[in-house]
Amino acid sequence: MQEIVSVSGLVKRYGDTLALDHLDLRIARGEIFGLLGPNGCGKTTAINCMLQLLTYDRGSIELFGEPMSPTRFDLKARVGVVPQQVAVLDELTVRENVDAFCALYVRDRRERRRLVDEALDFVGLADHARQRPRRLSGGLLRRLNIACGIAHRPELLFLDEPTVAVDPQSRNAILDGILRLRDEGATVVYTSHYMDEVERICGRVMIMDAGRSVAEGSPDELKRLIDVGEKIVVELAPPSEGALSGLRELECVRRASYADGELRVDCAPAPHALLDVLGALEASGERPGRVWSEPPTLNDVFLELCGRELRD
Repeated sequence: MQEIVSVSGLVKRYGDTLALDHLDLRIARGEIFGLLGPNGCGKTTAINCMLQLLTYDRGSIELFGEPMSPTRFDLKARVGVVPQQVAVLDELTVRENVDAFCALYVRDRRERRRLVDEALDFVGLADHARQRPRRLSGGLLRRLNIACGIAHRPELLFLDEPTVAVDPQSRNAILDGILRLRDEGATVVYTSHYMDEVERICGRVMIMDAGRSVAEGSPDELKRLIDVGEKIVVELAPPSEGALSGLRELECVRRASYADGELRVDCAPAPHALLDVLGALEASGERPGRVWSEPPTLNDVFLELCGRELRD
């Protein structure tokens, strides 16, 4: 499959700080690729280098199979960017904003009118075309930000945390729209701190930390990298100390605690952890109510690989 993004040995320093540490990255045509990591890990620096908005010290970057440089405007015209911070003009209407961004790439007015109409329909803003951005809700403003980035129909789209602080309906609409863009042929690079979003839409994921890749693969492949099993919650009357001791002695159980009518059990990876936990409770004479079992999530992977402590 054709590689749309190819980054090799990318190094970027800010003084004594190594922001990118020989980063390698490959993204194939038609992928939604998740680029994840804690704040300050180098995600935004990597994207800005790929877009040639930043110089870098060493390495190579190719887009669409060709070397990328600050003067490759032909390649830049095939790329769209939706930044985390909403970047629209309050003096212009919704339609005028989308048209202004589209005009950076498309000169023909008739063609631009068609593209702007399609972008507004795509994000569900056609009925708000004459409003000014300050009249829009936060979710609609995010949709406008996306419309400005996709109006010229880019082949490669960078989306930097597009669902920050939006309502659930707008969030779903944005995610569904990203999937439609992929189905229509776009390649998407997606950053987010919402791991459920990444699991829902990304086929492959890279987790970065300290300027380098610490893991890469599909969400399921990444989950198999960590030594974390399912989490089990059981509605239960206060269990006896003997029941809790029996649970903690199970080979598959790492932690078992009880509070507010719920028994919470964290397990190591094991094929029959739920059956073992319920069997131990039954053997102790306990009578469970409702039971929930949650497999490892991408959030577990993130915390395991990048650490659970906050860092500056």
